[in-house]
Amino acid sequence: MKRYAVFLFYLMAASVCMHGAAPCTDHGYDCESDGDLLVMFWNLENFFDWTDSGTSASDREFSSAGERHWTKGRFYVKCRSVAKTVMWAGSRYGRMPDVAGFAEVENGFVVRSVIFTAALEKYGYAAVHYDSCDPRGIDVALIYRKDVFRCKWSRPYRIAAGGVFLATRDILHVCLERRDGGERYDFIVNHHPSKYGGEKESYPRRIAAMSCLRHIADSLLEAGHCRVVAMGDFNDTPDGDAFRITEDVLHDMSADMCGTGKGTIRYQGKWELIDNFLVSDDIGGRSSMEICRPPFLLVPDSSYPGMKPFRTYSGPRYAGGVSDHLPVVLKIKGIKTDEIHCM
Repeated sequence: MKRYAVFLFYLMAASVCMHGAAPCTDHGYDCESDGDLLVMFWNLENFFDWTDSGTSASDREFSSAGERHWTKGRFYVKCRSVAKTVMWAGSRYGRMPDVAGFAEVENGFVVRSVIFTAALEKYGYAAVHYDSCDPRGIDVALIYRKDVFRCKWSRPYRIAAGGVFLATRDILHVCLERRDGGERYDFIVNHHPSKYGGEKESYPRRIAAMSCLRHIADSLLEAGHCRVVAMGDFNDTPDGDAFRITEDVLHDMSADMCGTGKGTIRYQGKWELIDNFLVSDDIGGRSSMEICRPPFLLVPDSSYPGMKPFRTYSGPRYAGGVSDHLPVVLKIKGIKTDEIHCM
């Protein structure tokens, strides 16, 4: 009966609206590549610039004059910390992330401020971002290395349930083409509605978001785009009912971690795995997922045994950390030219 309810919500929420596709105009560089890829996703927790643009209460709160006293200096400390983590991943996995998705960024300026830090500027990242209708003023974004990929197009999808658009983050789709082989990858960045207000009350919103993701994946696969990578903060663990909606089209790369005590966010002393990768068949058999645990992103948990993510704020107090989430990475093995059979 529970599974029937899930798919009933899926049918009700299947109405989605797609913004017009936007071509990308990056200028790339030549490089050699072994065909492997490294993809990262990270929820950056309330990553606002320091100015009050008058767009939301959160925008005012995270400003120089706001109650958080979020200053220009603190903003750039966080930019450098994010860049340091990307660099750490490059050292840990033997290559810089070719693509990274972010959640909870206020605007394109925030994303560009990260990729133009002294640490990352030389790697030639480009950014893709669209403003959404989220009431807090936070969006998703994607960055990619211009020496590895050229951007074919990008578009945001608004999430709807029963024909009504939800005031939440859009889902971002970016189609990238490899410069060394021409194969295309479709990256889909998600930040699904939270359980704020209660899990039962918010359940239909998360079902609508997962249904929108299913719609995007179905459309891409039917069009012959076989390399689909969905990433994001799904605000649900892999054993949640919402994941049943996509299980026959996208592989859950965190399935083996479920129930092992591993996670990306810690709540009351327990890790929860809500940041994840879902991939198409072509990717699933040659990829693996890991949770990044750089030591500088963790601090002792004062309330429970063990460590927890190092947040920017501890309550109202500035702590100097980065996020209440840990990043995740997807390692994709390259394919030979004669094995390419799809777009």
